[in-house]
Amino acid sequence: QVQLKESGGGLVQAGESLRLSCVASERLYSSYIMGWFRQPPGKEREFVAAIRQGTGRTYYADSVKGRFTISRDRTENTATLQMDNLQPEDTAIYYCTGGSSYPPQATWGQGTQVTVSS
Repeated sequence: QVQLKESGGGLVQAGESLRLSCVASERLYSSYIMGWFRQPPGKEREFVAAIRQGTGRTYYADSVKGRFTISRDRTENTATLQMDNLQPEDTAIYYCTGGSSYPPQATWGQGTQVTVSS
């Protein structure tokens, strides 16, 4: 079974950027979808973004459109989430996810903390 591992979280100030990376433990097939969910403090997990391995089609939550960009590198089995103009409400644990259906929730990484101070 595919395993996913995130990296790149941290503490930033409002308006700054962070890049999260996720690497899969094995080569991913074309129909696989990689994505990101997040869980803000005291709230439930929510979808952030996803990308199809084969076509590169992307999906975004309305709250991050225009600020976050998801991309993938099929040769490296990685997905990257570029987060720009971060705001305090983006503070959350971010999870890399994967699966064969959208939104991808079959496999989860361990999560990485992103904290945005005002």
